[in-house]
Amino acid sequence: MRAVRLHEHGDADVLQVDEIDRPSPGPEELLLEVAAAGVNPVDTYFRDGSYEPVSLPFTPGVDVSGTVVETGDEVEDFEEGDRVYGTGIGNGGAQGAYAEYATIPTDRVVHLPDDADLVEAGAAGVVAATAWRALIDHADLGPAEYCLVHGGSGGVGHAAVQIATAVSARVITTAAPEYHDRLEALGADTVLDYNRDDLAEAVLEASDGGVDVVLDHRLDDYLQFDADVAAQNARVVGIGENSPDPAFTNDGAARSKDVTYTFMILFNAPDLREPLRGIAYLMETGALSIDVARSYDLADAGDAQRDVMNESVFGKLVIEP
Repeated sequence: MRAVRLHEHGDADVLQVDEIDRPSPGPEELLLEVAAAGVNPVDTYFRDGSYEPVSLPFTPGVDVSGTVVETGDEVEDFEEGDRVYGTGIGNGGAQGAYAEYATIPTDRVVHLPDDADLVEAGAAGVVAATAWRALIDHADLGPAEYCLVHGGSGGVGHAAVQIATAVSARVITTAAPEYHDRLEALGADTVLDYNRDDLAEAVLEASDGGVDVVLDHRLDDYLQFDADVAAQNARVVGIGENSPDPAFTNDGAARSKDVTYTFMILFNAPDLREPLRGIAYLMETGALSIDVARSYDLADAGDAQRDVMNESVFGKLVIEP
């Protein structure tokens, strides 16, 4: 089979397509014929060594969708021919999904409804499960609450807009002007240009004086902003930053309103299958779709990883073997 592999850590040029033996599933694993593998920034961190170095040679790709072609000896809930999707492979402990076939442990994969698109599902794992954990598990977002999603056009952002809409929250999001109509079509009540000088005032006006929940992917830019636009007892969930030293200029804005801050990563989830099942249900009902901005061949995996870090796109990038 063909698989993208790196034999040394480095920039995207270290990725190459190798012809290797098809893997066999372990006792509690599935072997999938890969339909799609989402392209995520985390894939580049394993490639360049920013995260704990992986065992080389290594195939990246934490997200996967596909069809089961073989099951491990102890697998009971899956069988050959099942359509599935999952996340959490392609790290130091397991080869990833940039390949024609990939193995995945059964505790990181769920069945995919017949009406759900396999390619969209391959792009869904990290972004949609992160949005689910942030808004549902951590923030406990409820109906009629005001929810601010920073960067609504991104992978996590456009999934979060739809998840918040699905629980009947009132969604405010930020994006470049060219994406406003598309975000409104996904359910956002208010879409604001993140470059406007009066952004905080616009958020406060749109939320009747303050938002109840904030999903923040750039804490170094918005930590103080989140406190300033928060309602009493608001919940802020931070999922990332460009610089690892976010700070308040006035923490009193948060303390005076008893704002709760939670900082999370997806793979601390006690059971990844719980958000994956919720997302699959929303996909089945049409309440959630993943916008695939661009698809790449295995041979173009280097370009895909450059683009995910350097280009602004609406939605997600995927590799289709």
